[in-house]
Amino acid sequence: MSGTRVTPAAGGSQRDTAGGANPAGTRRWSDPVTLAIAGFTLLGLALRLFLLSRPGYLLGVTQYDDGPYFGSALRLVHGALPYRDFIIVQPPGITLLMTPAALLAQVTGTAWGMAVGRLLTVAASSAGILIVGLLVRHRGLIPVSLACGILAIFPGSLVAAHTVLLEPWLTLFCLIGALVLLDGDRFAASGRRLVWAGVAFGFAGAVEVWAILPVLVVVVLLAFQAVHRAARFVAGVAIGFLVPVIPFALAAPRRFYNSFFAAQVFRVVPSRTPVEKRLRLMTGIGQVLHLGSTGVLILSLAIVALIVAALPVAWLVTRRPLTNLDWFAVGSCTLIVAAFLWYAQFFLHFPAFLAPFLGLSIGLAAARLTRPAAAVSASTGPRSTGRGWIQWTVAGLITLGVLALAIPQASQERSVTPRVSAAALAAVRRIVPPGACVLTDQVSYTIAADRFYSTAPGCSLLVDSIGTDYALGHGRDASSGAARYPAVDAAWRTAFDHAQYVWLSVKYNPRRIAWTPALRSYFHQHFHRVLRDGKSDVLYARTS
Repeated sequence: MSGTRVTPAAGGSQRDTAGGANPAGTRRWSDPVTLAIAGFTLLGLALRLFLLSRPGYLLGVTQYDDGPYFGSALRLVHGALPYRDFIIVQPPGITLLMTPAALLAQVTGTAWGMAVGRLLTVAASSAGILIVGLLVRHRGLIPVSLACGILAIFPGSLVAAHTVLLEPWLTLFCLIGALVLLDGDRFAASGRRLVWAGVAFGFAGAVEVWAILPVLVVVVLLAFQAVHRAARFVAGVAIGFLVPVIPFALAAPRRFYNSFFAAQVFRVVPSRTPVEKRLRLMTGIGQVLHLGSTGVLILSLAIVALIVAALPVAWLVTRRPLTNLDWFAVGSCTLIVAAFLWYAQFFLHFPAFLAPFLGLSIGLAAARLTRPAAAVSASTGPRSTGRGWIQWTVAGLITLGVLALAIPQASQERSVTPRVSAAALAAVRRIVPPGACVLTDQVSYTIAADRFYSTAPGCSLLVDSIGTDYALGHGRDASSGAARYPAVDAAWRTAFDHAQYVWLSVKYNPRRIAWTPALRSYFHQHFHRVLRDGKSDVLYARTS
């Protein structure tokens, strides 16, 4: 891996084809590999759209995190800057990505703006399936079927794609960077491509910092070739990250540090997510098999070990060295698994970032074990080995398996319900006049009810109640003592002082709002209940 120029192996090309790739003269759009990529991409798109088609899911309340992410874009198009005027605890990438939908919301209303943001997120998640297929298409039909099939139906990817969450966008830009970076199995020889690949990875980091994991893998691999090639890539990463981040950081350096860095690094977590739950979600078996905790733990550990070891084992079996693409896939997969096991918190949508690298690792390992070792000619296509029927059979079985697993996924999605009923949203629109100041612990409520914006003087711009506690409370939320910090108490007291309505989630508001005895007393003295939506949420109006 030394030197600066990458050349094709003797007797082949950097875009070798095997096991289903099109021979000379065949139209690329109609070859089996292309059809497989298109088919799995459409399957993934259909599953993701099916969830949004459930009653109340496109225009309703389904998640906490989408409120801060889309709400930050709504604030930005009205001239308020993240970190300076309101707090978010993620980089500003998602705010910028949602800006077009937020601009549209000025015409359609915030509920339909969020719906457009959700549809864009579905498109981003589905595009990842296409790009994974393009990354491995030169390896043939089996790796394409495995990599694309896994990503199409992976439970974590479906969960993350149903609304405005970070992981689909993080994954998309990492995969775009990989597609620019890789020329078949090898890194591109062009220095310009290295820079542009770095820009894509850097912007992925401006969406969510997990992007640093595949970046580290690429830097190490490039450094083995030539240090200056790694430097070009790192320069691109710096550009992609700093250009969208620096303007907001300079506008409020201290608030940026507290929101983006201190709130993440010094976060106090009352209890770690159990390892069994992490592994169950990372492997996706919890959606397919119903086992006890011990059974899930053992099976999940075995699956993770198999995935991480798949390519090295295939290397030992076939005696063919791993390529840059192989190392990128297995290295990224290993680091992501390790990081997800180490990080204190773990959420349902995290595994969406693991899914493409998991699929790539499995698909590339299968390609090594099923692909003949004979050299492949660039001019005449793959040599006949008499084993083509094996690849067609295996690919067919993979497709049937993916379709079989897609059925229970769709069945589970048929029973989902939004967190706030459509009747409650309609009732809030009748009770609360447009432009009123509505304070809520979950801003997706006001977005779905088209009561996000206020014309009342002094109304709080808060979009992330938990993030505000973290940033002003030195990494603590309401359940871990954020209320004892004067800055947190002042932020909430000011918000309640100017609120005309307060809309609270029944179950979660004690963990989001830094209640103090004085604040509770003020709330009960000045607000009365006007609407209750079952056990989900309650709307209060100011008494005077």
